[in-house]
Amino acid sequence: MITRRQLFKAGTAASALLASRGVGSRRTGGRLNPATLAKYVTPLPVPPVMPPVSVEKGLDCYVIGVRQFRQQILPPGSPETTVWGYGSQRHPRTFSSPGFTVEAVVGRPVRVTWVNALMDGNGDFLPHPLPVDPTLHWANPPGGVSGRDSRPGFASTPGRYRGPVPIVTHLHGGHNTDDNDGYPEAWYLPAARNVPRGFATEGSRYADFSARFAAREGIPWGRGSAVFQYANQQRPATMWYHDHTLGITRLNVYAGLAGFYLLRGGSADLPPGVLPTPAPAAGGSANAPYHEIPVVIQDRSFAADGSLFYPGSRRYFDLFAGPYIPGSDVPPVWNPEFYGDTIMVNGRTWPFLVVEPRRFRFRILNGCNSRFVVLKIVTNPLCKRPATAVVPFWQIGSDGGFLPRPLERAGLLLAPAERADVIVDFTGIPVGTDLFLINEGPDGPFQGDMRSAPSNPATTGQVLKFTVRSLLGPDTTVPADQLALPSFVPLGEASTTRKVALLERGSVTIPGVSPTAALLGTMPGPTVMMWSDPITENPSVGATEVWEIHNFTKDAHPIHIHEVQFQLVGRQPFGGAIRSQERWETGYKDTVIAYPNEVTMIKARFDQAGLYVWHCHVLEHEDNEMMRPYRVGS
Repeated sequence: MITRRQLFKAGTAASALLASRGVGSRRTGGRLNPATLAKYVTPLPVPPVMPPVSVEKGLDCYVIGVRQFRQQILPPGSPETTVWGYGSQRHPRTFSSPGFTVEAVVGRPVRVTWVNALMDGNGDFLPHPLPVDPTLHWANPPGGVSGRDSRPGFASTPGRYRGPVPIVTHLHGGHNTDDNDGYPEAWYLPAARNVPRGFATEGSRYADFSARFAAREGIPWGRGSAVFQYANQQRPATMWYHDHTLGITRLNVYAGLAGFYLLRGGSADLPPGVLPTPAPAAGGSANAPYHEIPVVIQDRSFAADGSLFYPGSRRYFDLFAGPYIPGSDVPPVWNPEFYGDTIMVNGRTWPFLVVEPRRFRFRILNGCNSRFVVLKIVTNPLCKRPATAVVPFWQIGSDGGFLPRPLERAGLLLAPAERADVIVDFTGIPVGTDLFLINEGPDGPFQGDMRSAPSNPATTGQVLKFTVRSLLGPDTTVPADQLALPSFVPLGEASTTRKVALLERGSVTIPGVSPTAALLGTMPGPTVMMWSDPITENPSVGATEVWEIHNFTKDAHPIHIHEVQFQLVGRQPFGGAIRSQERWETGYKDTVIAYPNEVTMIKARFDQAGLYVWHCHVLEHEDNEMMRPYRVGS
């Protein structure tokens, strides 16, 4: 059996081969070489705040749509890129990728009408700009009501799906009822005039969730939309919203469907003036000197005409050119992972940020599909790796809000979907100094070894430039090492220990081709469980459980459990001794790195009844069976 590392090397060779042949680009003869792109010529965009359509007593209401448009992602003078993004349906100029930030307050609900507006000016649906593999277990609108949310059968290898695109939005980190969670089978098509006869227009869970929401809130869901209400009864935290449609999450997020959701206030927040501000506010100026900035890091690849490149064949990954259907069990389009060759921050490639010699607060999100990042601040972006950091990060929060205490870190390891709330102190740095945020994570699967080959220093090893200018006013915030963070209340004793497994499956018909799916399972065994198998994780309402996540694969996986914020208990190598969590993992989290050949132990309290999911947040894995439903309560 070929190893995954050998497969990745083969995939790198395939990438070069396909780029030279123009595979994956529908309109050009090849890929855009990232080494030819100018760096640090575009200011870092600071995501503005999403405008509500109404502010009622005790409730903020939004109507947020998904549209297709063109955006200047590449440097000025380069072609624009067709992307998908979120925006206020009442404010057309707000559509962007990433989407505008939703600002929320603890204890004050937010109601969002999410609209699938993926239609052209005539009201006809827009096909996906990226290659959809219709052989996976996915939303499958062509299957009709009886065949939706399934793995369709084919007598021969089909072409890519070009029909209307389903969406459903998940608030990552939210603590909400299941009908507001963005369940993968609660998707819906746009209200287009030309949806083919016989297509399912909504997922198998949509009607039930819609009826329950209408009965509780008195608001029905309209065609091509869903209404979600977020209670915001949780700790203040850096959250984000993104698409979560069954089997095509990787493509919808890669096309641009992501944005920040920042929850503030309550007893677990700090008073005004302690941390760096201002942050963007509704209607605020795009050119204001913000000192609190959300930062989403994503990797992308582009065609020569500026369009997004995403592989259209399994051949990109390991040079396997078939047979597909019939003759094998290898998905023809799906790639087990994808690593873009260009780094994008807040929707621009390699931007710069002008800072002052004072403290800044950055809410950093790894928004990549598959890439783990290791971030450092240095003076030379091409310096030898591993580099020595010249300015540290002071981490004050993670996925679920503030840590128990501030933590000084030379570098940040972030898996896809993980967040780090950090203070960077530029105080005392001479005006005119240039500093660089670099990435030392690998250009391939992360296997837990920080000494593994780092990303290309000339491209994916660079992220963002900071340029120090004169101080505009005094910095009255509290130094990071003197911060007293809000009190931290850990979870109590667990009543149940549950054992689950992370697995991969190779081809049964073609020896040496692997993986054909990434999987979850149960212990002992391990026993493979598919998305469609009966639920095996069924905590009681109010139960506190320890989940032991056994990783039998060679790669690290970011495991996300919907609805809960959990605590990491520790890790144990197979056959080894238990070790404590890392210092930056002592707070609440919703996504945890499960290292290869180890057991990762987390503790969670399941206090909200309903149907949710847990999955790997490598989106290519999630889309091909590394996701399972779980139910809290009967």
